[in-house]
Amino acid sequence: MAQALNTALRDSLRADPNVLVFGEDVGALGGVFRITEGLAAEFGEQRCFDSPLAEAGIVGTAVGMAMYGFRPVVEMQFDAFAYPAFEQITSHAAKLRNRTRGAVELPMVIRIPYGGGIGGVEHHSDSSEAYYTHTPGLTVVSPATPADAYSMLQEAITAADPVVFLEPKRRYWTKAEVELPAATEPMHRAVIRRAGTDVTLLAYGPMVATAMEAAEAARTEEGRDVEVVDLRSLSPLDEDTVCASVRKTGRAVIVHEAPVFGGYGAEVAATINRRCFHYLEAPVARVGGFDIPYPSPKLEEHHLPHTGRILDAIAELQWEEDR
Repeated sequence: MAQALNTALRDSLRADPNVLVFGEDVGALGGVFRITEGLAAEFGEQRCFDSPLAEAGIVGTAVGMAMYGFRPVVEMQFDAFAYPAFEQITSHAAKLRNRTRGAVELPMVIRIPYGGGIGGVEHHSDSSEAYYTHTPGLTVVSPATPADAYSMLQEAITAADPVVFLEPKRRYWTKAEVELPAATEPMHRAVIRRAGTDVTLLAYGPMVATAMEAAEAARTEEGRDVEVVDLRSLSPLDEDTVCASVRKTGRAVIVHEAPVFGGYGAEVAATINRRCFHYLEAPVARVGGFDIPYPSPKLEEHHLPHTGRILDAIAELQWEEDR
């Protein structure tokens, strides 16, 4: 996935001279996770450059650049590092088109490596997606596969409005055979990663691979036929794909790393309840991180959703044999 993202940035820089890449350590170092490795050497410091350690300045500068026709792609380095830029993102990037009655487009991408699973301490493992999806004016997406990482990042860079591009850092080293340039489904569409008939698992970003593992375990251990839906786009949400799956299976479990209370899964559950109520055989279940600040590296494996917790949630749904 890391290589796919790097290639997407390189191809976008080659295709459009207005594309710029900047952020903390993205130049000579190539980023903490080496996503921008080699870009500064190929395109020069005018196109890929290091910024000061000031996230509000990074995003604020990008807003001004985008207003004048550039297409900046900025990196926040780690999820919680983006909080100092939150005011710029929500008050300016998200609202400028509305503020100008549509006269000013803001083509910019805010790349945020997010989530846990890498043994990082606090400020390095947050799942902050709900903050951004709650803000009208932002498109929020998260790829789960190398092919989607390439295709969705390229699409985000060509978009006319700001995109918060959440990269699941624990999946940077996920490998797949991908023929580039890859063209997957449009980034606003959810996709069925595994077809099934008994229950729908809904996940995104880092949890898609975990959901796939849980689906296979449910088949071998419980005989459950589990469908896995990769949401891909969190805002806007592809309600039609989600609801078509849930209407087919009659049951739904939503999985994400963020704490359950007030998490993004609540919005998905509300959508399912509104549009699929008469199809449901059981209440919609959610599996997420515990409602605590992100724990120390030694404890994160217990905090993050895993196959066992997902299987428990599936087992607790109302099944015929339990009645």
